[in-house]
Amino acid sequence: MKRGIILLVCVVVSVGTAWSANWNTGRNPKNVIILVGDGMGFNQVEAGSLFLYGESGRQVFERFPVRYGCTTFSASGNGYQPDSAWTSLDHLKKRATDSGAAATALATGTKTTNGAIGVAPDGNPVQNILEVAEDAGKATGVVSSVGISHATPAGFVAHSLSRGSLEAIAQEMILGSRVDVIMGAGNPWFDDNGNALAEPKSFRWVGGEQVWKGLLLSGARFDLDTNGTYETTVADADGDGVPDRWELVQTRRAFQQLAVGRTPNRVLGLPQIHETLQQKRTDQRGSNLRQDYANDEPYAVPLNEKVPTLAEMTRAAINVLDNDPDGFVLMVEGGAIDWAGHSNLGGRVIEEMVSFTEAIEAVVAWVDSASSWDETLVVVTADHETGYLWGPGTGPGADGAVQWNPLQGRGPRRMPAMQWNSTGHTNSLVPFFAKGKCSDRFARFVDGTDPRYGQFVDNTVIFRMLTED
Repeated sequence: MKRGIILLVCVVVSVGTAWSANWNTGRNPKNVIILVGDGMGFNQVEAGSLFLYGESGRQVFERFPVRYGCTTFSASGNGYQPDSAWTSLDHLKKRATDSGAAATALATGTKTTNGAIGVAPDGNPVQNILEVAEDAGKATGVVSSVGISHATPAGFVAHSLSRGSLEAIAQEMILGSRVDVIMGAGNPWFDDNGNALAEPKSFRWVGGEQVWKGLLLSGARFDLDTNGTYETTVADADGDGVPDRWELVQTRRAFQQLAVGRTPNRVLGLPQIHETLQQKRTDQRGSNLRQDYANDEPYAVPLNEKVPTLAEMTRAAINVLDNDPDGFVLMVEGGAIDWAGHSNLGGRVIEEMVSFTEAIEAVVAWVDSASSWDETLVVVTADHETGYLWGPGTGPGADGAVQWNPLQGRGPRRMPAMQWNSTGHTNSLVPFFAKGKCSDRFARFVDGTDPRYGQFVDNTVIFRMLTED
């Protein structure tokens, strides 16, 4: 239970107080779990189902009762035109969102410019759904398979004009926010294969070397100016007037233990890996993923067993957060679907989709066994699509019209045939699935109908639905 907190930005306080009061009437879910597949379009979802089951539509979230397309354009874009989207392969490549603007829209209900985190186009901070939840007394957390201060987790916690300010963003997340759980990659003392380093690789993901030292020493006090005073403290997360220290968790075994039994009040989980849980791992062929691993089947390079899975991290986060009797809001990101998509690595995309699906399955199992769909809302969506993934032969036909071919399944545990049409982001609609309390309310926010994917909502819809009067 979190007591009332005085925020620094007064204009945000007055609005947030009203929203929090609405939430506490019981009209909103007790628990909200938002799962974001970074770079996950409809065909990335299809690839996961074809690989796991040999057929379409079999993943647990694909059977959620609420299913829409979702627009992803940012304030730097020019919207989504359903008819134009299907006239050429070029239209959806223009002025696509980045993950910072997309995460901001998902978390705050505000469209912003590419590169921004948690601020409006004018640069002013906007309140995110975790801050609203904290004002309502709920526990909050973010989990990712990539760096903790990367765009998506940052967009749900921090406020910055530039997503590239990783160190400053991490400092805001760790030292300034009231979030109870932060988990993700970025451990400075390990490489991308989980090997311990003689010298640290980079402290940027964790807010700098002094923040890391403070986490190791106490988790509560930090000597940012290196004068020996340790005068910087963490935030008071629960409103009792006392700064709430971070419990630093690093080993896979520690994550697994955190998923059961008693837990600390506040957890910072940094697996023993640098930038991604699995996506950047290599073997003797070298470190150029796109050049050396482009034709790999899934798991051609064995998974690194020394780091927790995204599902294990998700279970651990929930076990910490569900101690709050008022409930919680949690964002879980399958962040490296995007990284694999940029490199057009079909095998790695499927690995990341399987990992993300397993995290969703862990969430569904928790709702079924420890909560209920009458008190918990689960949303599965994406920030944008990456790689313009379609089936073989997609492109203009003899008459000049684009032929959009589906992925071709080859049976369970075999990589489907696919074709990449970009190495960047696209303005394609992404999937939006929801189940649980208040999920029917998303129908009020339908923006239009796409000729291929049907009705669609906008990526601002989660915040707007949960904070509507």
